[in-house]
Amino acid sequence: MTFQVTVAPSGRQFECDDGETVLAAAMRAGVPLPYGCKNGACGSCKGKLLSGSVTHGAHQLKAMSPDEEKQGLALFCCATPHTDLAIEAREVLAAGQFPIKKMPSRVATMDKVADDVVVVTLQLPANEKLQYLAGQYIEFLLKDGKRRSYSMANAPGDDPQISLHIRHMPGGLFTDQVFGTMKERDILRFEGPFGTFFLREDSDKPIVLLASGTGFAPIKAIIEQSIHLKSKRPMTLYWGGRRPQDLYMHALCEEWARTLPHFSYVPVISEPQPQDGWNGRSGFVHRAVIDDRLDLSAHQVYACGAPIVVESAQRDFSALCKLPADEFYADSFTSEADLV
Repeated sequence: MTFQVTVAPSGRQFECDDGETVLAAAMRAGVPLPYGCKNGACGSCKGKLLSGSVTHGAHQLKAMSPDEEKQGLALFCCATPHTDLAIEAREVLAAGQFPIKKMPSRVATMDKVADDVVVVTLQLPANEKLQYLAGQYIEFLLKDGKRRSYSMANAPGDDPQISLHIRHMPGGLFTDQVFGTMKERDILRFEGPFGTFFLREDSDKPIVLLASGTGFAPIKAIIEQSIHLKSKRPMTLYWGGRRPQDLYMHALCEEWARTLPHFSYVPVISEPQPQDGWNGRSGFVHRAVIDDRLDLSAHQVYACGAPIVVESAQRDFSALCKLPADEFYADSFTSEADLV
């Protein structure tokens, strides 16, 4: 049995198989609904159910609460239909312009930039090219059928390599391997690109970039893409960590601030210790944005990192800084420990 899904306001339609989620069917049909984690953790794919009925699979309450479901909202990555559906969702047309494909890759380099962060550079096959938008991610295909997602940390181009920033999560199925047994020349398979978090190039609004931890990776790709485009849009990066060593490419950001006329950088440390000798901003990174910019009504915000950082920024920027809801773009990093 199949069900027809109609998307408002575009009027586009696609078929959803029995037991298939709305998001999976949309991706299969090339209908670019917004999404992030695809596993019920981030809420990026949430939209309005205008007619029809669905059943939601396991998901986090922060992604969609029971009250939101009662109000007619649906989390499309977890929603399977029982009837034909009419849904309301903002399509992200640029997200579907490049094919999603499975590719082998070889570990070219592994550079440990912090005690718990390694930059892994992957060499792609000579006869293949991964086309993607700055900010998107790939999923590693593990032997047990599980997947792990990591954002590209370099802007797209002709380089046959992609760079990833991987933080060690002790006990993590994949990161224990990365920090324990992985070595250069190992072969890894992945699928991508995925995600609707990427630089919107059709605007001239000033940009606020908000990163926590390795959420810096896709933000770095967006900055590099802006440099490649010779963009003159004002751009400010707020990068937060618990300790100064968490800002593992601090020197690069300082160099950008010195050399790029439209770029500024604000590092923020939440838990500085006396031995750190930290003299910069401290506290929650999104609060530093609020302290500096009470009016974000004419800005775009790109936020990436820990879910609590992204959620707090989205809530407070809207409530306190007049940021339009449709100008907040986010990628909330989730882990297996975060999932229901």
